[in-house]
Amino acid sequence: MGLRTFITDAWSWLNYKPIMAGTNGSRPHRVLAPELQATWLPDDAVRRLAAYKMLAAYDSNQAGELAALAGNEQAAERREFGDPSTFVDTTLAHLLGTSQQIIVPGAEHARDDDATPEAVAAAKAQQRLRDWAEAELLPLRIQATERKAILLGDGLYLLAWDPAMGRVRLKSHDPGFYFPIFEDDADPGDFPNRVHLAWEIPEDPNRNVRARVRRITYELGPISPITRSHTDHDGRGTRQLVLDDAGNQVLAIGDRFIPETGQVERVYPWAPDTPSRITCYLTDAEWFLDDLRHGQSLDDLPLDKAHFRTRSDGEVLHRLDLRIDFLPLIHIGNTVSDGEHFGQSSLAKVMQALDELAETDTDSARASATTGAPIIGLAGARAEVDRVTGRPRPLAVEPGTVFQLADGGRMDVLDTSRQLAELRARVEEIRDRAAVNARLPAVSLGTVDPSDVPSGYALQLSLGPLDSLVGSMRLARAHKYALLFKMVQRMHQAGHAPGWPTGPHFPARLVFGPHTPADRTGVLDDVVRGVSAGVLSLETGIRMLQEAGYPIPEVKEEVHRILARVSDGRTGDSGRRVLTTSE
Repeated sequence: MGLRTFITDAWSWLNYKPIMAGTNGSRPHRVLAPELQATWLPDDAVRRLAAYKMLAAYDSNQAGELAALAGNEQAAERREFGDPSTFVDTTLAHLLGTSQQIIVPGAEHARDDDATPEAVAAAKAQQRLRDWAEAELLPLRIQATERKAILLGDGLYLLAWDPAMGRVRLKSHDPGFYFPIFEDDADPGDFPNRVHLAWEIPEDPNRNVRARVRRITYELGPISPITRSHTDHDGRGTRQLVLDDAGNQVLAIGDRFIPETGQVERVYPWAPDTPSRITCYLTDAEWFLDDLRHGQSLDDLPLDKAHFRTRSDGEVLHRLDLRIDFLPLIHIGNTVSDGEHFGQSSLAKVMQALDELAETDTDSARASATTGAPIIGLAGARAEVDRVTGRPRPLAVEPGTVFQLADGGRMDVLDTSRQLAELRARVEEIRDRAAVNARLPAVSLGTVDPSDVPSGYALQLSLGPLDSLVGSMRLARAHKYALLFKMVQRMHQAGHAPGWPTGPHFPARLVFGPHTPADRTGVLDDVVRGVSAGVLSLETGIRMLQEAGYPIPEVKEEVHRILARVSDGRTGDSGRRVLTTSE
């Protein structure tokens, strides 16, 4: 009987939480998040959103408050000192490294004497992407999205063309608004053909605003004839087909109807030799909650009750053709996909350790209260009597207080310092255990005295788990950022942005900097000896210095500077030796 209710999924690591065991079937406790009780919410998304809410509470030191609202009165006294947030921030810092750089393979050869046209074009594409990243504040967007991915397990980027600015805008969205729609037999690792971004807008009686649901839908579908904005008899915005004088449907410029297949083909600027029959449609609408019936899920909300929103240029957002053949959303999973579309939080495996740590901190706070203000027992002391009530007044212990004791009187003090010391040791033990299971060595958390490290080799060995953690996290993101830069190039082509030529895109990737500190002096000595001895090329040596953290933006440019100084005679014997080995 128990096996029927035993749940094992991507969020089963939270099953031990009482508020995750729902009070009405599969839905969690109502206090966890009232919005999870909404009828429009897909059933398969409830546990994911509940896990997001729980993880956000741990990150903001509100796990005790959440448990108290669910009926645990003792949780109101829970002490939370920011350990989950520290784990998340430390993991984020190591994941991103000291820098992030956009690299287009082949661009490093653009300055060579025999540079090919492909290398020059790759360098120009690399510069365009870097200029866009600087204008769009890409490092800040990455910080915001990756922190959500590490904490919640998922992050989300949204790309949108801005005709006023003439470039692609990049936004970071909360993954709780993300609802991909998969076919029954689809692989969760595949990209969906339809994605909803949805959230509930609460009622506001002061502004006479009714509660409603907003849903933004991106969907791939066959190319259709041109439509235009239209207002129906109820005053609602919609779209209708454009007809010519003969009553025939009109195709967009460049589209071509194929009689044999009955479909419309379009040539996109990134694939001029390969016609496509697919385009992406955007729908942005709202529904009043009163108009929704019980059982209507997010994917089948009634369109006759929808209120479609209007873009700034007057276009009604109801199946608006974006003239791209992909969904402009990038889902970032924190972990490598293993049969699940969504990732797993970095706190998942250590959640119970964090609970134990908070409980031990709470006990330590109580013990420190009795240690700092100890309980005192007096025997033989005469208490002052309250003249109003006739009862003895409670004794107050303050600095300089003198008690007169009768013969045989005594004062006993409850000493809890030993228990406090044991609890503090227990806190350190649990924190070390959590760090080990999270693959965050104590040295990465900054809790180790550098003088306690016997050697650099021992330090490198202790960072082994962190290296594997960062390696797997970067592996899970590598193709997602390559896809992001691919979409950026194609959307600029679709928007006819100046300087973005038509043709196939250039593969680009995001390179993260080193995640652990390097012995820069040792690396410099190795490079000098290796280049001077001829066992390392000048380019390889400069790349080693770059990875060690030296401020070298481009390897080729640095090589040209060194060679120019050598040719001008501004270096000594060492410079001539470098020139010889480089040649």
